[in-house]
Parts: sequence; C-alpha cells; structure tokens
Amino acid sequence: MSAAYEIKDALGSGHRVKVVGEGGQFSFTPSNPWVGIGWRKPGEVQIDAAAALARHDIAFYDSPVSAVLPTQNHVQLQDGRSLHYDYLVITTGPRLAFDEIPGFGPKNGYTQSVCTTPHATRAWAAYEAFLKAPGPIVVGAAQGASCFGPAYEFAFLLDTDLRRRKLRDKVPMTFVTPEPYIGHMGLGGVGDSKGLLEKQLRERHIKWVTNARVDKVEPDQMLVSEHDAHGQPVQQHALPFAYAMLIPAFTGVAAVRGVEGLVNPRGFVLIDKYQRNPTFPNIYSAGVCVAIPPVEVTPIPTGAPKTGFMIESMVTALATNIKSAIEGKPATAEATWNAVCLADMGDSGAAFVAIPQIPPRNVTWAREGKWVHLAKVAFEKYFMHKIRMGKTEPIYEKYVMKALGIERLKPTQKSP
Repeated sequence: MSAAYEIKDALGSGHRVKVVGEGGQFSFTPSNPWVGIGWRKPGEVQIDAAAALARHDIAFYDSPVSAVLPTQNHVQLQDGRSLHYDYLVITTGPRLAFDEIPGFGPKNGYTQSVCTTPHATRAWAAYEAFLKAPGPIVVGAAQGASCFGPAYEFAFLLDTDLRRRKLRDKVPMTFVTPEPYIGHMGLGGVGDSKGLLEKQLRERHIKWVTNARVDKVEPDQMLVSEHDAHGQPVQQHALPFAYAMLIPAFTGVAAVRGVEGLVNPRGFVLIDKYQRNPTFPNIYSAGVCVAIPPVEVTPIPTGAPKTGFMIESMVTALATNIKSAIEGKPATAEATWNAVCLADMGDSGAAFVAIPQIPPRNVTWAREGKWVHLAKVAFEKYFMHKIRMGKTEPIYEKYVMKALGIERLKPTQKSP
C-alpha cells in the first residue's frame, strides 16, 4: 500500500499503478499481538484496500499472484488473469515456514501465530479456551526466525493480561528463542536490549531458553534442544504447555521461489542498493521478502529483521528510482535502513532505535517506560489514518523524524 501511494505520487496521473493482493483487507501487522489477546478486534486493525486505493486512482486486484514471469514482464494471478508490467514491485511479505518443524503452526500443528491478522484471530480463540483451564505457556521464536520483537511483546502482553485476570499464579511461562542471548533480536543487540529484556523477563517470572532449536511440537509439550556457543547440543527440554505461540522462520512466497536470478535459495528477492533486482532491473522489491544476510553468524540460525521504518525507507528509495528510470536518469536513491521499534508490554513498553539497522551503527539505544505503550497506541491510529488517506510521509512526520536524526534516504550519491 505504501509503495503504491508513493509511486503514484512520484509519477502522477499519466502512469497506471496496479496493486495485486491476497484478500481485500490491509492489516496493520504490528497490532496483531493485541488481536491475539483480545485487546483489538480484527476489524479495528484492517482497512478495505480497494476503496482506499481507488481514491488515488490505483487499481486493486483481489487475487494472489501464482507466478512471476520476469522474462515476459507478466504476473499470473490465481484466478487466471495475467497482468503485464513495465515495472514490477515485489512486496509480498514472507511465506511462514511452519512446515519445517513437525507439529508446528496453527493449521496443521499445536502452536499459535500472530504473524497475520487471521492467525491472531485464531490465537485469540485459542486463548479464550485456555483461560477456562489455565496451564503452562511457551512463547518465542523458532530457529531461522528473523522477527523477534512480536515474540517478546506477546509474552509480556500475556503476562500483563493474566495478572489483570488474577490468573498469573496458575500459569508458568517459558520464552524459547534461537537468539544466542536475550535481546539479540537478530541484530547483535540494540543498546542495552539484553539487560532491559532480561530484567523484564525476570520481574515477570518468565524463564527462558536461548540458543534453542525446536525439534518437535506435540499436543501438550514442546521438545527443544539447547545448544552451546559452538552450536553443539547441551540439554534437551520437554516443555509442557497448554498454550503456545512461536514466530516461525520465513521463506519467499511460492510465486517467486525458483525463479533464477530473481531470488536466493530461500526464495527471498535479490536486490542491489537501489532496491533493484540485478538480473531484471525493472523489478524492485521492499520489505520482509527481500534478501538480507544475517547480521552475524549465531550458533542456531537467526535472520535480520526488516522493521517498519526500514521498510518505508526501502519504499521511498524504489519509488524515487523508478521515477528516475522512466525519465532515463540513473538510480541514486538509497534507503537508510534505520530501525525504530516500539514493543508494547501492556502496562509498559520498550523502544529500540538503531541507525542504521545493520551494524556498525551511528546511533543505538533502548529505553523502557509507560510512554512506549502510549506511543504505540498513538502510532497505530496514526498509521491507519495514513493508509486510509494515502499519505505515506506527512510533512509533520518528516520533520519529527528528522529532528531525531532518522531519515528515509541516504544523502544523494553519484551512480557508479
């Protein structure tokens, strides 16, 4: 949605922009943990995509892409239609790789997910049933995961909600993660994220297992191998649970996997520093679906997260570079990939800023407090308004971020 708005704004009415999506709803993904514990209804975090886009003369096709055919400049839709493109922007998000672990996931397994709004809705239904017969909870992320913020957030939200319901004393909680230490976040840590998050887990009586590989999930227990710094197993854990939510590893979506030159072996879209595919230069990509190497090698595989502001900086760069390409000019816009993360804890919150997201960094800090909870609630309303109105970077946002030293694009450099 952001990419469509920015491209349309950059190019003007003389160019046609089409959006292809699975389902007719835009969902504000950061609110899914709230949906998962019943603090939001699905409709409160969703917007009708076609209506919002139509206000800006952008067409919407409510059918998933079944195949990308870059040598033909076509995308094939599942409903049989075929769309030609001059420029293609791939912003599909990921495929959720629940199938990589036996018994994993909400559809064919025994764990819940908050990665999508439908998953979070299902997680809430499971949580409602859990509340009638409380027991142990396991929350965290599986090996290969790259999105750790929602895992921590959901653990803290569950703790807060259970305390409010006077049920916390009946619910042992364990946090499971492939990170080498608490607060690594797939980023090698952000400020004192290790100390901040360990403190929160201790104060909330949440045990943890790091360097963890989930081997198998059974109906009432999770089998987890804990490893040392060399990746060798040191302890096996059989963690009982009455409710579990784990973030899975991601891969690229089926429509692009296996397209030579377009994606890596995991199906993530290959891009250069201008968000452009090296083999097919009229294809651009942004978001979780792009290929980014891990920040560092960890004993159990972890990926680098693609956070919201980082993704918006990618979008601004690709919109600028598509305009340049149409005008016959070289690409110059490079995304800053700055990370700004707000993690709600229900009664408090944690904020992380990494500039840039990939180290070495110019700025890095982590803070906690009630203000983070309030800031995330405000940001949800603000971002939903932006999507409804089609304004991707209102002037006041631009100046507030600039005052914090956070910008979307790097200073212009000459193209090689």
